[in-house]
Amino acid sequence: MRQVKKVRVGNCTLGDGHIYIQSMLNVPANDIAGNVRQAKELEAAGCEIVRVSVPDEAAVALIPALKRAVKIPVVADIHFDYRLALRCAAEGVDKIRINPGNIGSDERVKAVADACKKRHIPIRIGVNGGSLEKDILARHGGVTPEALVESANYHIGLLERFDFRDIVISLKSSNVALMTKAYRLLAKDCEYPLHLGVTEAGTERMGLVKSAVGIGSLLLSGIGDTIRVSLTADPIREIAAAQDILHSLDLLPNRPQIVSCPTCGRTKIDLIPLASKVEEGLRGCRKPIKVAVMGCVVNGPGEARDADIGIAGGDGCAVLFRKGEIIRKVPEDQILPALLTEIAKL
Repeated sequence: MRQVKKVRVGNCTLGDGHIYIQSMLNVPANDIAGNVRQAKELEAAGCEIVRVSVPDEAAVALIPALKRAVKIPVVADIHFDYRLALRCAAEGVDKIRINPGNIGSDERVKAVADACKKRHIPIRIGVNGGSLEKDILARHGGVTPEALVESANYHIGLLERFDFRDIVISLKSSNVALMTKAYRLLAKDCEYPLHLGVTEAGTERMGLVKSAVGIGSLLLSGIGDTIRVSLTADPIREIAAAQDILHSLDLLPNRPQIVSCPTCGRTKIDLIPLASKVEEGLRGCRKPIKVAVMGCVVNGPGEARDADIGIAGGDGCAVLFRKGEIIRKVPEDQILPALLTEIAKL
């Protein structure tokens, strides 16, 4: 198991074994009320750390507004102007994300490090292919896993030289294979917490696939302390996707596991929309149970006999079963409420 240095971010401790779910506000920075509203929605949906863009001086006002509105840590995303990082630190932000390749001279990085150290604010070094230094690109012949890691190590060394060690690292790429190789390479010798994500992953469908493959494979190897599923979609969908990824890896406790069959010619109930309705109906459920939604008796109480509760379709009806034992038969239009009622009893 990878040994990770614990880094405190607001009320979260990275490196404590919990995988923290992050997202980013996408309301225009000048709309403080809109950002506050979205941050509250994300917190309610299960977001554990929220990041906000601070593109100019006026946007610094977002930090105190968000801090008053939500209990989860707030991260300021800073590009180009190091003075914005200093202002956000003064306003009590919980973490600062900088892209060292575009923030300027070492002296400017030192100024940010000194301000954050004084206030116990961690810094996330965000490295991606678009920010790599020219000399590193030249040495590696382009954007490679080794180039991303070299850039990260350079900036880690820079912060350490300034006696700053509350560091979090991300090595993002829209290329899943490149991203995973870079994180695996860095994780061999790096003790700092790692924030995982496939950047610019795409629409909800493709972004979820790429994130599940990239983030999921790393988490299975014990790599990663925070995650963001980057989607061209409502950020609320990022939280749902991240929860689903963690749940599929048994890293999200107290959630129901839903198993359902892909249907075949034996299926005589409208199972596909039913399975979706069951999934939606259990979105807020906090019971560690296994729920089966099966199309027929072949893969009903038999193949899904280990399910805590489930249904198996018949001809316009279904049987409810618990641990392989049939409870009763219900008509098709009563399957969903009957199943949810039984789950509520568990």
